[in-house]
Amino acid sequence: MKTIIFDLGNVVCFFDHGRTFEKLARFTDKTPEEMYAAVYAGPLEDKFERGQMPVTTFLREVRQAWQVRCDVEFLSHAMSDIFWANPEVCELIPKLKGRYRLVLGSNTNAVHARKFMKQFADVLSHFDALGLSYEFGTRKPDADFFHACLRLADAKAADCVFIDDLPANIEGARAAGLHGIVYRPNEGLADKLRALGVEV
Repeated sequence: MKTIIFDLGNVVCFFDHGRTFEKLARFTDKTPEEMYAAVYAGPLEDKFERGQMPVTTFLREVRQAWQVRCDVEFLSHAMSDIFWANPEVCELIPKLKGRYRLVLGSNTNAVHARKFMKQFADVLSHFDALGLSYEFGTRKPDADFFHACLRLADAKAADCVFIDDLPANIEGARAAGLHGIVYRPNEGLADKLRALGVEV
């Protein structure tokens, strides 16, 4: 292995949209289930994470969908303040730095990135490249996403491993020729990397 590609959400860090809904509860009559369905279970998030929608347009449409009675600045804060670090992975990454090229491969958007780039600046400083869906113009598990990651990986697909929490994304990575590990907390990620010949 020459390059290790990490997903962000539920790998490098955890996240919970419920935190957004809690912050906005006093500003809307919508239930968390209705809010989730309106944004995260439909085309709105998909377009935004593909970079097909400006931030201002996205926030305006979310405001309308959720019928929130707060300003856009607070809405943006509430939607982005959802992350917390995953120590298991954050402590592993520095041990790999220098011996392997490290790439982030994340389905994300400009609102979230603005938050997590500052929040996790220390661990992200170990990465050689950041592959973000809204900059790529494509999302996992599309083949184009993995091809974009390979351009950042500076290695053949067979010399790369992709770590993601979603089996569908790992299937996409393997279809593109990469090795893949479905991540689950405290299920021996380091050992799974060693099984692929990675020195940890």
